[in-house]
Amino acid sequence: MSAFKRKRGGQGPGNKKAKKVKFVSGGAEAANEAEVEKTNEVTIPAPVSLGKWTNKERVLIFSSRGINFRTRHLMQDLRTLMPHSKADTKMDRKDKLFVVNEVCEIKNCNKCLFFEAKKKQDLYMWVSNSPHGPSAKFLVQNIHTLAELKMTGNCLKGSRPLLSFDPKFDKEPHYALLKELFTQTFSTPRYHPKSQPFVDHVFTFTIADNRIWFRNYQIIEEDASLVEIGPRFVLNLIKIFQGSFGGPTLFENPDFQSPNMHRREIRLAAAARVREKQMVKELQKMKRTEAKEEVTRDVTADVFSTPADEKPVQIETEAPEPKMVKKNKHKAFKRQRMQMTRR
Repeated sequence: MSAFKRKRGGQGPGNKKAKKVKFVSGGAEAANEAEVEKTNEVTIPAPVSLGKWTNKERVLIFSSRGINFRTRHLMQDLRTLMPHSKADTKMDRKDKLFVVNEVCEIKNCNKCLFFEAKKKQDLYMWVSNSPHGPSAKFLVQNIHTLAELKMTGNCLKGSRPLLSFDPKFDKEPHYALLKELFTQTFSTPRYHPKSQPFVDHVFTFTIADNRIWFRNYQIIEEDASLVEIGPRFVLNLIKIFQGSFGGPTLFENPDFQSPNMHRREIRLAAAARVREKQMVKELQKMKRTEAKEEVTRDVTADVFSTPADEKPVQIETEAPEPKMVKKNKHKAFKRQRMQMTRR
């Protein structure tokens, strides 16, 4: 008969060290048993879930009042993709942004994604390292959530993502700062209690048209190809501040145009097009009236006109005689005349 012996590195059920298992074959001699034990030792590594959680990054994801349904679904998608995130109630728009640092401290979070809605149509996103900074403010455009995209890709909930950045992030200093901020915010800490020990999707940050494009892809195991999952949105950088939700400005985007100014330019362009159409109509109307005047006036009418003979002027000194008016007798009708002829 063979015996199965196990050596433990420590005592207690919560042991996290690697375990050594020895397979010993049965025999009469103790020396042979010791040699077999040395040769048949197998080391079992510690489970991934029992690793030490050292990176204590926690992200608070919440918004101000006045957001629409699309923003609410985007926040829920980000919370699903980031197991190290926390939620909170909506903040009143009358409160100043410095209050967010206190909310992060209460929630024990050192990173924050705050969505600020204005005029119920413009969405701004703050990415901040609370409470000391830095922080960045973006205008969020072209939002597409998981529910409306209906992509074919899928990933395990709570799995850790790979972060892929455009090479332009390493060329300019403000992009390098944003790269470090995104890395600390969106990457799931290793051995997080709510995370899974798998890497099956990729977060990509691409710079195009002076904007940052966010995409989420699934990694297919067979051929390592990528299939988009969602959500997707575009970040237009406005400013980078030294502090959290304020402080000195480190960088300001010179190409940024506010949504109010953009809408104003659209209205002015539409008004200019309307004015141009009205001017064209007035010019056409004036041309029509001028053409009518030229047609009605005959230029060749005076060519064949001859002056009339001059007649002497006769002045009558006596009044003209009155004309005699004959009074017509009453004539009988035709039927009466016919009757009279028959008689």
